[in-house]
Amino acid sequence: MTSTAVERPREEDSPSGHGDTVAALRARVAELERERDHLVAVVDILTEISASLHFVDILQTIAKKLGDTFGLDRCSIYLLGEQRDVRLMATYEAPAMSNLIVDLDRYPELKRAFQSGETVFIPDAQVDPMMQHMQSVLALRNVRSIVVVPIRWRGTVIGAIFLRTERDGAPFSDRDVRFCQVVAALTANALRNAHRFEALQRGQKEAQRANRQSELQRIALIAFVRRLLDRYTNTEDHMWAETLLATSADEELERLVSVTMEVVGEEAKS
Repeated sequence: MTSTAVERPREEDSPSGHGDTVAALRARVAELERERDHLVAVVDILTEISASLHFVDILQTIAKKLGDTFGLDRCSIYLLGEQRDVRLMATYEAPAMSNLIVDLDRYPELKRAFQSGETVFIPDAQVDPMMQHMQSVLALRNVRSIVVVPIRWRGTVIGAIFLRTERDGAPFSDRDVRFCQVVAALTANALRNAHRFEALQRGQKEAQRANRQSELQRIALIAFVRRLLDRYTNTEDHMWAETLLATSADEELERLVSVTMEVVGEEAKS
């Protein structure tokens, strides 16, 4: 009597195995689409910021692109001010808002990013220990995920990109965080170029003002000498020679010349 071997169904042939494979493929497709969107966003950001050298326009462009890419509840960019204060410079949800001083005690995640210089990633703000004292505010704002990426320039934190999603939105992934870090690096480079451009503009304006000042001084000096000569030649003593002047008179003339130059300078300012 011969026994017949019963062939066991392969996992991929079973309904459950087929479903798992389809789910994995769909997840992979979604992941690839996400990466494609990231690359498109980077190209768009580079294209748009290359058309402007004014840092406010650059920051607003980046905030809008990130907000559109992720469908965010909030996306803001902050910069460190000259007095070491943190200022809101651009925001996705309210483009008209700019240059507002921020109280970091109200945003512990932002404060940590500035102090540590590290990216702060909060997958679920409702259960994160750092956000426990703000649960009522988070619930009111329906917050889910938060990412804060520092903007660095020459090893120093000069700003940060702040992103936030709502409870019903897709949470940030590790890939999303890395993408935001790439955007932060692009932002730093764009700000550096804008800073150089604006510094060059200021230098040119200062040079123009200095040239204008020098020209006005020359005009005022010529006008002064002309009037002095006109008045002197109308007197009977105009035939006196300079060689007949005593040493004390030379010193007095030097003093008068100094006073005259001060008057010429003040005249040029007006």
